[in-house]
Amino acid sequence: MSAGRGAGARAGWEELYSRAREVQRPRALSPFAEAGGVAAALLAADETVYTGVCIDMACGLGMCAERAAAAQMITCGQGRVLKLVVLMPDGRTGVPCGACCDFLLQMDPENSETEVLLGPQSDQSIRLRELAPHWWGQDRL
Repeated sequence: MSAGRGAGARAGWEELYSRAREVQRPRALSPFAEAGGVAAALLAADETVYTGVCIDMACGLGMCAERAAAAQMITCGQGRVLKLVVLMPDGRTGVPCGACCDFLLQMDPENSETEVLLGPQSDQSIRLRELAPHWWGQDRL
């Protein structure tokens, strides 16, 4: 995982895609664990970019790339995610799973407005609230 400031203005999709691609290096950690097949880059409200990779373990205690990046973000005192890029093993963009959507929504209620990149060529995005339209926590805010 890495963190770093963008180049002045808020990081664009291209920078986030590149930052995720930099850390996406599939590798075996042990006979029981692999990492790096999926990568993510988050743009925090303070314009810092946080990256992370998935960690897959035989026991099921692994972690998605989005949550790995978000964990570092929380460690650094941040919680608001403006933009998110998820890279699948083939380099195409993906969307966060239900557990990651829930994790990000619980981190900060404003993360419902987080933009998730749908495709690197199109700059099309979808809001996290659209991926989790019936989030259970909304009624408890």
